[in-house]
Amino acid sequence: MAQKPSIPKGTRDFSPTEVAKRNFIIQTIREQFEKFGFQPIETPSFENSETLMGKYGEEGDRLIFKILNSGDFLKKVDDETYEGRDSLKITPSISEKALRYDLTVPFARYVVQHRNEIEFPFKRYQIQPVWRADRPQKGRFREFFQCDADVVGSDSLWQEVEFVQLYDAVFSSLGLEGVTIKMNNRKVLSGFAEVIGESDKLIDFTVALDKLDKIGEDGVKNEMQEKGISSEAIQKIQKVFDLGGTFSEKIEVLKDILEPSEVGSKGIEELEFINSAIGELGLGTATLDLDVTLARGLNYYTGAIFEVSAPGGVAMGSIGGGGRYDDLTGIFGMSGVSGVGISFGLDRIYLVLEELDLFPKTVANNIKAIFINFGSKESLYCLKAIKELRAAGVAAELYPDEAKMKKQMNHANKRDIPFVILAGVEEIEKGKFTLKNMKSGEQDSVSLEELKTKIKDE
Repeated sequence: MAQKPSIPKGTRDFSPTEVAKRNFIIQTIREQFEKFGFQPIETPSFENSETLMGKYGEEGDRLIFKILNSGDFLKKVDDETYEGRDSLKITPSISEKALRYDLTVPFARYVVQHRNEIEFPFKRYQIQPVWRADRPQKGRFREFFQCDADVVGSDSLWQEVEFVQLYDAVFSSLGLEGVTIKMNNRKVLSGFAEVIGESDKLIDFTVALDKLDKIGEDGVKNEMQEKGISSEAIQKIQKVFDLGGTFSEKIEVLKDILEPSEVGSKGIEELEFINSAIGELGLGTATLDLDVTLARGLNYYTGAIFEVSAPGGVAMGSIGGGGRYDDLTGIFGMSGVSGVGISFGLDRIYLVLEELDLFPKTVANNIKAIFINFGSKESLYCLKAIKELRAAGVAAELYPDEAKMKKQMNHANKRDIPFVILAGVEEIEKGKFTLKNMKSGEQDSVSLEELKTKIKDE
């Protein structure tokens, strides 16, 4: 007996309805990207390993899918390395390429490689799949799409302001009200580490702090102490764990904590500028909030950090995130190019819209009308009409088989097609069609021109 086929964990098949809903989200995001002046690019699904490795921190490197070299991939492994059974030492010899982990690092590579063709500041958007060898769970997959927008070649904080507006515009267009755009600044985190005298443990500090909502205050403090940060040092920023109030109120508390730190004060200044500008410009349905525990463990963020959370009551991880990465292109030999970007989590946004029943009811209706098949002569008559309907922008089709009427009508019902069109001997003689509205049950005898009008107007 043949084994039942399956797909790898963390991947999914998508039905026509699911694809239609995903395309609705992608098109909405794409429209807003282009309204804000971003241009599309695409990069390969896999990169040279050296392009990706070492860019995401130790945790990220472990989640990169490596691609085995073609042919006899063990040929380049010497006996001593092979017998040592150390996968970290063997991997560079058997794998020279890897699936992309995100779209930001490939974008940085693109900028460096094409710098003589690019007009700076360069605003690009990219909507493509990425892969991570993560443990699958709700809202977390091994293969998923990212929808990124980035600007490189500008230090201006007005870019951050625009990204807050972009988040708001996209989620408002999707009908997803009440999202929270959480914001922080890596300079603030560096300031915390400096104030407690642990600047050399900045990464350990930020990785632990980023877990506050998952493991709680005591868990974060324990993890920090395990990394060698003393309880006395942690006590110096106790107010951070108790921080509440509005964005502006939090800023005032942080000014006092970070007053001794030049870099921390600079971070506060940047946050204050963005908050003030958004206060003047206003937002549609989103809320901007300051979250000083937000660290996003990626090594390349140097300024603003963004993370978007779904409306209250929806149990979902972040549905968007990003930040400024002043020195990212420097890793590819192009220093002095500042960048800032954000990403939308398509798959998680899909789950949120589904849970809140926010998809438009017509989003999956790709066909507006289907013609009943009564035989060869009738089918040819119908196909001439279908040709004209399609030219007029109406999606229509002919049922392919000369089956029983009941079967064809059931097919239309199951596919939720709004109109069924009948053309038998009598209709052909009169040059007419019988149009049936599947929702109301009404039937009309119409000409081809009337048919076009009635279907298009619905």
